[in-house]
Amino acid sequence: MTAASSVEPAASADAVVHEAFAALKTGWEEAGGLTYAQRMDALERILDATRRWEGRIADAIDADFGGRSRHETAMAEVFVVVSYVKYVQKHLKRWMKPSRRHVDMLFKPAANEVLYQPLGVVGVIAPWNYPFQLAMVPLASAIAAGNRVLLKPSEITAQTAVVLTDMMNELFSSRVVGVVNGGPDVGAAFSRLPFDHLFFTGSTGVGRHIMRAAAEHLTPVTLELGGKSPTIVHRDYPIEKAAERVAVGKCLNAGQTCIAPDYVLCPRDQVDAFVTAFGEAVRKAYPTLADNPDYTAVVNDAHYRRVAGYVDEARDAEVQVVEINPAAEALPPERKKLAPTLLLDPPDALRVMQDEIFGPVLPVVPYDHLDDAIRYVNARPRPLALYYFDRDRDRVKRVLRDTISGGVSVNETMLHIVQDDLPFGGVGPSGMGTYHGREGFETFSHRRAVFHQARLNTIGLLLPPYGARIDRLLDFMIGRKKS
Repeated sequence: MTAASSVEPAASADAVVHEAFAALKTGWEEAGGLTYAQRMDALERILDATRRWEGRIADAIDADFGGRSRHETAMAEVFVVVSYVKYVQKHLKRWMKPSRRHVDMLFKPAANEVLYQPLGVVGVIAPWNYPFQLAMVPLASAIAAGNRVLLKPSEITAQTAVVLTDMMNELFSSRVVGVVNGGPDVGAAFSRLPFDHLFFTGSTGVGRHIMRAAAEHLTPVTLELGGKSPTIVHRDYPIEKAAERVAVGKCLNAGQTCIAPDYVLCPRDQVDAFVTAFGEAVRKAYPTLADNPDYTAVVNDAHYRRVAGYVDEARDAEVQVVEINPAAEALPPERKKLAPTLLLDPPDALRVMQDEIFGPVLPVVPYDHLDDAIRYVNARPRPLALYYFDRDRDRVKRVLRDTISGGVSVNETMLHIVQDDLPFGGVGPSGMGTYHGREGFETFSHRRAVFHQARLNTIGLLLPPYGARIDRLLDFMIGRKKS
């Protein structure tokens, strides 16, 4: 696997994507899926390049955001990829082994097994919020399963797309991994290709378009979407600790995380304490905002205006707005830094309560009884994540039983996503399909059922001509009762 190609937008989006796709199809037709040795070599290349290119990755993401914490990039992008690739390398040989399956007594001594085969050419559409990690983790999963991959980075983070293109260029042949860059026209053409599997991370609205386009070729899809991930704080849990953990989850990447806490359901008589503790946690972590390299900017002007608009609409509706700006700094719009902001008890009709926020704005919704909080969550589309703070095991089990979400962290926020052995994915409007760990390997594999007939077998007992013998056998097989 040498010298990869990247394909830049040319005369038309269709020409761009078809040229890259054709190279990968040629690779598949000539050599099929990657062998175990090739997969391990590819993963080692990714691991080595991620470490070597860490500085370029951080520089590119910082430029794309107009201010992205290098430590956040190291933790949430580089470390996640390194940890995941190492985990896959450790377990891949075992995952690839055929799995033996049960054979009914009637068919013994035959044998059953499931073979894990690569699907072929896989498409990966990556988002802008974690533009390196959310490209490389699905790419690594697809390669681990033996596939050839076409990657489409987000045009919003154009500098990171260049780094991804250059990295793939260095690591792989265009018949193993290809990259296409461009805007919505390239994305639309990409999703219309006859992939063997299409993986998309992004918004629910765009996910619908992806699925609609993929249906033309009956291409199976994995959709990693989003939604309004709730946090429920029980009154018996220390409110200061809950507020601190929520603040960490909300302020990471300035809230631009698909599983960031989107709103908090807080006991009514503890709202003031939550607000105070949340503010203290923010001030401790970010004593300043404007020039603080630890506090990330909103990715572009359009998203800045969107998130700021939620706050303006809440103020117009006379919602209590608590802006946490520890140094009382001026934050001009052109800097695209928004102070962490709490909205207390906003009405459901506001856009902030309808849209996925994707920014450092957090509605706090009071509740009286745990039943009320559970009903509130269940009355809304199923979220990508749910967070519950409580030390009572029975109540924790109850919340897990009575709600549905893609994943859960108990007494924490977001850390379930970095557990390499846990599947990650949404449910309903927050997505379909999972990846990470073995589930990632299986998502990009065909689980092929194989029945091995024995040389000596009993199948002759089931063949015509039928008569009393088969009736007696059917009596036994079905469990008929004598009348």
